Amino acid sequence: MTPALTQIVEVPQVLDRCRGLVRPALRAAVDRLHPWVGEMAAYSFGWCEVGGASAAASGGKGVRQALAVLGAEAVGAPARAGVPAAVAVELLHTFSLVHDDIMDGDTARRGRATAWKAYGTGPAVLAGDALFALAVETLADTGHGPAAVRLTARALGDLVRGQADDLLFAERPWAGPGRVRPAEYRAMAEHKTGALLGCALGLGALLGGAPAAAVDALDRAGRHVGIAFQVVDDVLGIWGDPAVTGKPVHADLRERKKTYPVLVALDAPGLAQLLETGDRPAEAAALIEEAGGRTAAVTEARRHLDAAQASLDEVPLETAALHELRRLLDFLVRRDL
Repeated sequence: MTPALTQIVEVPQVLDRCRGLVRPALRAAVDRLHPWVGEMAAYSFGWCEVGGASAAASGGKGVRQALAVLGAEAVGAPARAGVPAAVAVELLHTFSLVHDDIMDGDTARRGRATAWKAYGTGPAVLAGDALFALAVETLADTGHGPAAVRLTARALGDLVRGQADDLLFAERPWAGPGRVRPAEYRAMAEHKTGALLGCALGLGALLGGAPAAAVDALDRAGRHVGIAFQVVDDVLGIWGDPAVTGKPVHADLRERKKTYPVLVALDAPGLAQLLETGDRPAEAAALIEEAGGRTAAVTEARRHLDAAQASLDEVPLETAALHELRRLLDFLVRRDL
């Protein structure tokens, strides 16, 4: 049963409630895997160490799990209707992280070795493939299997498209006709980040028995908030507090990432040359801010948050769950801005 609207529910409570509902089903799904592959999957979730010993590592906030559960509750279904959607999306998200870490060469995630670094590249690819297959199986076993798989396939296709664009952006020049434009970046962010957030909300609604209009509206809301979330990450990647982000200040500039604040400020004299070398990040950050890059990024994030909230207004939704969902979307975007 969803909480009464008069009860003020903080976002951490919402996340805890949804994780508590989803965790047993998620663990049961992973337990069906081959023992060695299952260990690598459990390691990726932060449940165990290499070798299988229990771990106290954080498995993340469970945002996508919460979106799936709230998606079901928002269309008037019980929370349990959204649990298979939450399990599937969490499996897919972890699959994407395992493979992303291999593609990016990242050796650490959440304070410990990534799966490929801990187990090897081949085994990590295998674990990612197993998580993907398990997600599809989870959805196929529901009463809405074909529609759920179609919705998920669309999201995964978009995720791959976004990841491909993100990788290709790194090879494009900082200046001239071939440079990355802000509109291209927005499309990449919707695909890479927004597609899975929209999928979580839409799948929860679909498994809750919602009509197509509600599923589509919730999917759009998730996609908009994904763009906003990514742009906020970009702001924090340049100006964020290292104690909060876990990365040194100006980290994204040192890595020469083509992020939204940078792209909207590229006409500033001398900026492209500074970014090309990447060896004076503080000077580049000051120039980006002076050219309006930081302000434009914050405005863009808030614009997409507003669009996400407007999408929720397009269809009738259950009041208490909608209240929690709005608070969660706002929480995702307004981090330390």
